[in-house]
Amino acid sequence: MKWSYASKRVSDKEAVLFFKATINDGWHIYSQTVPKNGPQPTSFSFHSSKAYQLSGKVQAAKPIVKHDTTFDMEVGYYEKLVVFQQKVKLTSNAPTVKGTLTYMVCNDKQCLPPEEVAFSIPIK
Repeated sequence: MKWSYASKRVSDKEAVLFFKATINDGWHIYSQTVPKNGPQPTSFSFHSSKAYQLSGKVQAAKPIVKHDTTFDMEVGYYEKLVVFQQKVKLTSNAPTVKGTLTYMVCNDKQCLPPEEVAFSIPIK
């Protein structure tokens, strides 16, 4: 499981952040919304800053939804590759957006404990 990050300025005052998850074969991570008492959803936490403001919520492609026997419920998840996106409004020239993301990776036999990863994404 590997995360990579990028940013793209779309105007003087707006940029988009990209969080790319490359997931090992046979494993998956969960979407941002899962039922109560289900697996750990993928979540993002951003440090507050005067240099930028979040614009809307983190977006991603539609997940695969199917019955998860481990949790005995319908859950959404991603395999192989998924890119999450967050729009930001810029209030300074070249801010660096920092925060943490949390995810849990599972296969059809087991889940690894949720992991928290710090990120720092410069906007040029």
